[in-house]
Amino acid sequence: MVSLEPYFPIIHAMFMKGETYGQISENLREMGIQCGISEISVRRLLATHNMRRKGQTSDTDLEITISRAITQTGATYGRKMMTGYLSSVGVHVGERRVGQVLRAAHVAYHERRYQGSRNLNPIPYDAEYMGHKIHMDQNEKMVMFGTTFVIAVDGYSKKIVANAIMPYLRPSGPPPIIKCFICRPAVTHYGMWDQLRVDHGKEFYLCLYIQERLSEYRHNRQREPYLQTQSTRNHSVERLWPEVNNRVIYPLKEALVQLQDQEAIDMEESLTKFVVSNLTSQMCGIGLHRFVDSWNAHRIPGKGIPNHLASRGTMRRIRADLVPDATEAADLYERDMGSSLTRVSSFGSDPFMSEADKVRAEQLFTERYPNLSILFDNAVNYHYTPFKDALMYLIDVTKRCS
Repeated sequence: MVSLEPYFPIIHAMFMKGETYGQISENLREMGIQCGISEISVRRLLATHNMRRKGQTSDTDLEITISRAITQTGATYGRKMMTGYLSSVGVHVGERRVGQVLRAAHVAYHERRYQGSRNLNPIPYDAEYMGHKIHMDQNEKMVMFGTTFVIAVDGYSKKIVANAIMPYLRPSGPPPIIKCFICRPAVTHYGMWDQLRVDHGKEFYLCLYIQERLSEYRHNRQREPYLQTQSTRNHSVERLWPEVNNRVIYPLKEALVQLQDQEAIDMEESLTKFVVSNLTSQMCGIGLHRFVDSWNAHRIPGKGIPNHLASRGTMRRIRADLVPDATEAADLYERDMGSSLTRVSSFGSDPFMSEADKVRAEQLFTERYPNLSILFDNAVNYHYTPFKDALMYLIDVTKRCS
């Protein structure tokens, strides 16, 4: 047991990713560690640190586990989302017990969530089956800092089946094809949806084009292949944005606004725009990944768990070779529609004269900030200084290397 103790940080990281005791043991063996790495030894080491994968967890152990989870999720995860988050990393406990710990041990965070719950709206409609409707939308709460969120949600299971984060483009420009075409992996994995629902913006034109092109492969061909409505009526996806705002966007936005107010960053300057957009997008990606995994694993009252409801896929599967990739789809669109699409997007101008300069800047930044997750953990718990310091350092490094 003593021989494994120095490797606890590595073992803890693998455990929190949801790896089994056997997988952790095998990973340690591949790392060249030979002594005391059996599955039982791994289990015992984690148990000494109050970490268990299965079975009844004591109230004390559960409180410790949730406290550690809160350092990554922040204050906004209530009992359902926290249970989903724990499940997504392999820790399975009851929703009721999670709620009790959150109320008793984290009173300030509980009160903050309680105040926000008053603003929730009732669920407005229900789809008939997995693959009935897929809803796509974008979130522009961070456009001033060069970051746009896009998600796609199945209307029946409520599972987030696709998501992306990318630099913001001005609305007057051609729609970027990456933003338009985030659903290809979802379609090839789950199958065809009967109907795609989006708002009246032009950023999803390519998706609408491909949905109509492949409409004969749908389960119910009596429905229109797509429907454009007001954003307020794209119900399933619109309800998710307040969750993403609170859990990912607002903490990072608060830090960036503080830097603006202090005149530490100038968002009119091209290099600053480029750096802010790139680092912020990476940070948002960490938070969005955690949110998506937690959402898809949490229980929706009267409905079930999105992952379970979507496990069988849609009613009609489609061969992957029939679904063009983004470049192929853009070529088809431009040929048939005679319109252009933005193939590469950025916020600000790339300041680097060569790839070597860019690699050098990334190396210098990584040496000081090897783990961006730690910066995000601090930000969602209202400790903004680490993220702000990292951003200012990256701006300085970029200026020196460009």
